[in-house]
Amino acid sequence: MAKLPQLPVYYYLDHFAEMLGFVQRTYAPVLGPEHHAFMARFEGLSRDARCLLVRMINRRGAIFNRSLFNYPEIDDVERAASDLAAAGHARELGEADYAAFVSCLPKDVLVTGAQAAGRGDVRKSWSKPRFIDYYLERIPFSVAAQHCGARNFIALDGIRPIEFLLYLYFGKTEVDLKNFALRDLGILRTNRETSFSARFTDAEEALASFHYSQILDSLETGSEPVHRRAAVDVLAGPACTTQYAGDLRSRAAHQTGLYFEKAGESDLARQLYRAGSSPDCNERLVRLLYNTGDKAEAEALLQRMIDDPASDEEHLFATDFYARKFGGQRTGLHTELLRSGRTITVDDTHRGNPEAGVAGVLRREGTKVFFTENVLWHTLFGLLFWDELFESTRMPSGFDWLPHCLKDRSFSRLFAATIDEKLAAIASGSALPLILRTVAARWGRPNGIFSWDHVQVEALRALLEGSDTAGIASIVRGMCDDFRGMRDGFPDLMLVQDGKASFMEVKAEGDVIRRNQLTRLRQLGDAGIVAEIGRVDYRFDPEQDYVVVDIETTGSWSNGDRITEIGAVKIRNHRVVDEWHSLLNPQRSIPAKIVQLTGITNEMVRDAPLFAEVADSFMQFMADGIFVAHNVSFDYGFITYEFERIGRRFRFPKLCTCAGMRRRYPGHKSYGLGKLCEIYGISLATHHRALCDARASAQLLNLINQKRSEERFIGEAA
Repeated sequence: MAKLPQLPVYYYLDHFAEMLGFVQRTYAPVLGPEHHAFMARFEGLSRDARCLLVRMINRRGAIFNRSLFNYPEIDDVERAASDLAAAGHARELGEADYAAFVSCLPKDVLVTGAQAAGRGDVRKSWSKPRFIDYYLERIPFSVAAQHCGARNFIALDGIRPIEFLLYLYFGKTEVDLKNFALRDLGILRTNRETSFSARFTDAEEALASFHYSQILDSLETGSEPVHRRAAVDVLAGPACTTQYAGDLRSRAAHQTGLYFEKAGESDLARQLYRAGSSPDCNERLVRLLYNTGDKAEAEALLQRMIDDPASDEEHLFATDFYARKFGGQRTGLHTELLRSGRTITVDDTHRGNPEAGVAGVLRREGTKVFFTENVLWHTLFGLLFWDELFESTRMPSGFDWLPHCLKDRSFSRLFAATIDEKLAAIASGSALPLILRTVAARWGRPNGIFSWDHVQVEALRALLEGSDTAGIASIVRGMCDDFRGMRDGFPDLMLVQDGKASFMEVKAEGDVIRRNQLTRLRQLGDAGIVAEIGRVDYRFDPEQDYVVVDIETTGSWSNGDRITEIGAVKIRNHRVVDEWHSLLNPQRSIPAKIVQLTGITNEMVRDAPLFAEVADSFMQFMADGIFVAHNVSFDYGFITYEFERIGRRFRFPKLCTCAGMRRRYPGHKSYGLGKLCEIYGISLATHHRALCDARASAQLLNLINQKRSEERFIGEAA
């Protein structure tokens, strides 16, 4: 393991200075007098005071026990604290700090403090939350401060300018510098650009965005007073001059409105929803108006949403709700689409990963299947507009990966001409060479749109060559207009048959179709691209391939021991259709007791292939099969770890013949492979050799599947 680099003594202070310098250079038009005043005061502090302030900012909370300060870079902590107090960045605790003060005290201090205050009714057995409530309700702050050592505490003060500067740098209400340390330790990768651009162009936008971001950050605590304060801050907050700030305000209004709607304060919830302009706020407002009897206002709002929708999802909701509540339609679009979906029988071993089960069934029918979901569309978008996103656009900081023009929805405006050209290339069928050139020139370069590990050039080719190209261009146009709004909800699978591409969203029993998924299906359909729901019906499927595996190893520890032999038998419709076998060189000596058990000697495996040399062959043998073994976790764990060693993923549904026999053939004293073979007359001539044990386990699987098949027919008859 590589040794982490040694961080310098003053690295917290150095990071803060780096942040200040960056903000001063990049955000000069945004900074106000209070920010310049802070930076001047900060530079005038002693080095110890600057170090202490940065350390306090980098810790959780706003109050601190001075007696616990112990930082190697600070020579005189008490003097530093006094300097901060004189500069207005630290103060003694006050009544407003009471809840935070008692919350950070250890339980034993709360007990002794209450006793010293003459409170004989407290009990040491109380939980800390009960102690906190007791203090806040029964003991005045002045008394608690006297008996619980408040004089040892100080509170941060006057740090709003600091929080704003950090917000400009990180783009979120982040008040510590841990990302710098992670960068310097080599844990966090950052952009290597030498110049950056501001994420905000003027102070009005920056301050409004900061205000509403702080509200969103505060709502994570979930308390009633916090939501009450947030509601005031939303309703009385600054005007939003940009789409980005408006989006933040709408999110804050929506989250706060939900809280008060659930609390039964519908009037306040309405005010909050009206303060936001997002589809989420409009949807909640419509529902609230309708449910509280204001149906005329709800209908009027729905009509506005239909006539001038903010997004496709808003239009979808409004038309669906209007039809059901005001037009007499009995079922919603979600229900209709689910009912119209194609039913696909999938072996119930695929529970938990129905997409893989559906893919296997469709491949057996001759369809080519790609797992696509959102990745395919992100990849297409990122590769097509690479130059605009990552060459023409500067990132706001080294810690940003997603261009800000995608966050504030300015991408379409900034690059209108080139977007039109590239969408025309898609529509004319000439976009693939552009994409392939980007792949060749930029392969592996980190970005915030897609992962290179997930780039499927074959899937991109199938999409561009097998779909309505004008339709693809219209979907990508929507991503240009609102990338974040269209970042998810795309169907799970792309199906290619006879050169034609279509999409399928897989839904198992009990799954719901989310609004964004419904919207994407409608968008694809409107664009002339076939998109459907695949409804999974879990049954025993005799046509499903089961790959029964057994391994022999140098020992039982998957992280240290290695595989010496793999045997595998493929079962379809209760019959053996193929077998696979190989000895393996474990690259270590086989212990004598293992040689005695298996009969596999060091000489036998000395010239055998390494696992890496047979990995592709074994994976091809698995195909869309279900991994079966007797005590399956052992075999599956070893093989998974071997694939991890070579940097590959091994993931298949599992079935255990030991557990299956216990469930369907109960009553035996032992369910070991040897004992079960003896009971059921199964040949086990060379026990503890992989292929022999796999063949025996395959016969146990057939016994289990016979029962499963009977259960299926009983269920169908019922």
